[in-house]
Amino acid sequence: MKRSKRFEVLDQRPVNKDGFINEWPEMGFVAMKSPYDPKPSVRVENGRIVELDGKQREDFDFLDTFIADYAINIERTEESMKIPAVDIARMIVDIHVSRKEVLDVISGITPARMTEVINELNVVELMMGMQKIRARRVPGNQAHVTNLKDDPVQIAADAAEGALRGFAEEETTMGVARYAPLDAMGLLIGSQVGRPGVLTQCSSEEATELELGIRGLTTYAETLSVYGTEKVFIDGDDTPYSKAFLNSCYASRGLKVRFTSGSGSEVLMGSSEKKSMLYLECRCLYVTKGCGSQGIQNGSVSCIGITGSVPAGIREVLGENLVAALLGLECASSNDQSFSNSDMRRTARTMLEFLPGTDFIFSGYAAEPNYDNMFAGSNFDAEDFDDYNVFQRDMQVDGGLRPVKEADVIAVRNKAAKAVQSVFRQLGLAEVSDEQVEAITYAHGSKDTLPRDVVADLMSAEDVMKRGITGIDVVKALAESGFTDVAESVLAMLKQRVIGDYMQTAAILDRNFHVMSGVNTPNDYMGPGTGYRVEGERWEEIKRIPHRINPMDI
Repeated sequence: MKRSKRFEVLDQRPVNKDGFINEWPEMGFVAMKSPYDPKPSVRVENGRIVELDGKQREDFDFLDTFIADYAINIERTEESMKIPAVDIARMIVDIHVSRKEVLDVISGITPARMTEVINELNVVELMMGMQKIRARRVPGNQAHVTNLKDDPVQIAADAAEGALRGFAEEETTMGVARYAPLDAMGLLIGSQVGRPGVLTQCSSEEATELELGIRGLTTYAETLSVYGTEKVFIDGDDTPYSKAFLNSCYASRGLKVRFTSGSGSEVLMGSSEKKSMLYLECRCLYVTKGCGSQGIQNGSVSCIGITGSVPAGIREVLGENLVAALLGLECASSNDQSFSNSDMRRTARTMLEFLPGTDFIFSGYAAEPNYDNMFAGSNFDAEDFDDYNVFQRDMQVDGGLRPVKEADVIAVRNKAAKAVQSVFRQLGLAEVSDEQVEAITYAHGSKDTLPRDVVADLMSAEDVMKRGITGIDVVKALAESGFTDVAESVLAMLKQRVIGDYMQTAAILDRNFHVMSGVNTPNDYMGPGTGYRVEGERWEEIKRIPHRINPMDI
């Protein structure tokens, strides 16, 4: 057949390299509403929920039991469930109904009713809801800090630059799991060079991650994954009860904890039980609440390719983010997994969280080029910093980042690399040469750095664990090397573990180590003229992008 030249051109557009599939409820490929989703219902007898969304208690699976016992306000549930879904949806966007009133009603509804409520809201209304319901008044941002070589010195430099650029949290992971102690140490040091008070996390096997946290080499945990069906949960060798126990292990040691979930995981693992992605994610979020976690990383996350392939999939992602906020959880709203070949599409997906603001707009903006991102790439990376800053300036929106000067970036990268060099020397770990420090100071990514001695690094990482090296040892090594300001910052982060305030919902720290959370700086949006507004010094900061004309200079 003779082809239209226009269609030949369109067929080659990046968006047509993405994967798309028609709705297929029987296999879980349905975003918002499945004909197999349960109908909402609840019944309470003798202070216990005995019927939940069409199931009698004797037929509950362990998610139903856990949600019924720990995630729903039993005193409120029968009253809340009498309110039609559309009326609850209208409360969410009504500026005359406070966030607290909405959360009180929501505390008593079931996952199936929550699914109905979200289905009543279009994308603009979901964004309106997020602006009002998010926990913390001021939005924030989180970075991924990784590289192909697992180079802890490059991690420190990228962490320092990321902190300078405004990230309130930074997370690393490794290609080689045994690098975890060194990379956690590099991230901890570098983050405090860039801006005192940045929280850090090392995503690794759970026992290792917990031990690194207990030792004070990390300050929060995020990779406690939960799932929406019993079969998938069991395949992950877990139950809601084991996750609750692990959460308590972190919390008892003063570590902030955020769970991880996201639509599409049950489809990917072949056990969606024919339910919609939204309903299954609601179950995940109810479990998270019942486990006592202060927050969640969700928004499909690493399964975004599946959710994004079906109709209304990106609407569902925003919907599940809003569900997290409606349950009173900190919401780190994903945007952290590459999902599209189209720059336009990945930007459109991000705007849904960027414009209303979430507690963390990205749960992993790549602070390095995507070829170095060991989390399989992010929706935005280091090459998008200038675009992102212009977005903030164009729309007068706080996306959690700030323009920076080249000289300042070079200075903090160099200081972070030298600090790690000195700490490794003080602790008798693998050598960091002056040539490596120099290369990393000016590098864009690992293609610009020198190779590490992997054998020496892995022996050092093992040594860190065997010798019981802790955050206090890092503080001493920094102080003895002359990096007293960084030592004081790391020590201040360790003190936060004792104080415990940064375990509050949606807590971050400013450069003076003051906690800003959903408790002491709650979201107070109630319509035009209220809530957080980008103004004053923050607005002046956002406007100072580097490539601009100053009329006074002409």
